[in-house]
Amino acid sequence: MRIMNKYFRANASMVYIMTNNEVMNQVIVFYRGMNGMLTFMGSYPTYGKGTGIKEVSTATANDGVDPLASQGALTLSRDRRFLLAVNAGSHNISSFIITESGIPVLVDVKPSGGAQPNSVDVFGNLVYVANVGNEANNFASNITGFFIDDNGRLTSIPRSTHSLSTFNAQPAQVLFTRDGSKILVSELTSNHLSVFHINKNGTVTEPIVNDSYGQGPLGAYFLSSGILLVTEAGSNALSSYSMTNDGILRVISGSVPNEYKTACWVVTTRDERFAYITNTLSGTISTYRIDPNGALSVVRHITSTPPGTVPGLPMDVGVSKDGRHYYTLNGNQGTVSVFTIQDDGSLDRLQVAAWTSIPYFGSQGLAIL
Repeated sequence: MRIMNKYFRANASMVYIMTNNEVMNQVIVFYRGMNGMLTFMGSYPTYGKGTGIKEVSTATANDGVDPLASQGALTLSRDRRFLLAVNAGSHNISSFIITESGIPVLVDVKPSGGAQPNSVDVFGNLVYVANVGNEANNFASNITGFFIDDNGRLTSIPRSTHSLSTFNAQPAQVLFTRDGSKILVSELTSNHLSVFHINKNGTVTEPIVNDSYGQGPLGAYFLSSGILLVTEAGSNALSSYSMTNDGILRVISGSVPNEYKTACWVVTTRDERFAYITNTLSGTISTYRIDPNGALSVVRHITSTPPGTVPGLPMDVGVSKDGRHYYTLNGNQGTVSVFTIQDDGSLDRLQVAAWTSIPYFGSQGLAIL
């Protein structure tokens, strides 16, 4: 109990990214000032290995950017007490408890229940991780569950490992619904959106397999209304869906394109009027308007890094809790671009923050405290 009281409710404001380093994976910590600007604070090992620039799957280009092909490689719990990281190179996951000062303290490292974990989410005391699989097991993809206790320690849930829609459907994100009753998994290569109902003992049912409207579903985000947004890396677009209690998805707006390449990650403003999509290979961020019924329309675009500088290829995304600032990780630099969010959803670039003086390839994951 002493540990719990000491570490509950961090008062600091931080941004975390993950190196995905193949020798020792690390969490990089930036202090986030009231003006949104970032200051590098330090690096903290996960005691697991990443993949470096090596892709987790042969289905994606081995270009050193986006090696895990996922959203949610680094995830904060909803109560901001725990930080979870995937170690795709050593097939395990790490849990950290967040101190009052915002510094992560490693608590546990556990096997992920499969090969090459690339996405993790937590709801209450329940954690689920998505495993891509590897060549040795023909890329057998699955999700596996864990309980997380009040001190951040992980316990695997018996019989919680479950296959996806096909044997080698590459998961791109595992995500709890807003009420925690279901899990959604976007499957990049099968073009499916699988929905699992969660049983009382923490295991899941057989998946409800939905077809993605467009090609290459990757990032996913649930609005407070339950409407689901999904990026499509193949279609270069964003789709929106409603979900029935049975886990069936109904298309609202199907594959709304933004004319840029590889729409991969998604997050919304706090009022959920706008969504930001990173178009990684184009180096741009697209803003979509979200109507109250979930209909989507493209509003504007901005480059991740300033014109005239080396283009940053934006990947993982996040919005500060107060809704004033937007952050994106540039996968070809290891930097974080910082923007102020205006009332009309437009972005004003503030900073490109770095933790190393040389470009760093292979990083993945971003979380905001």
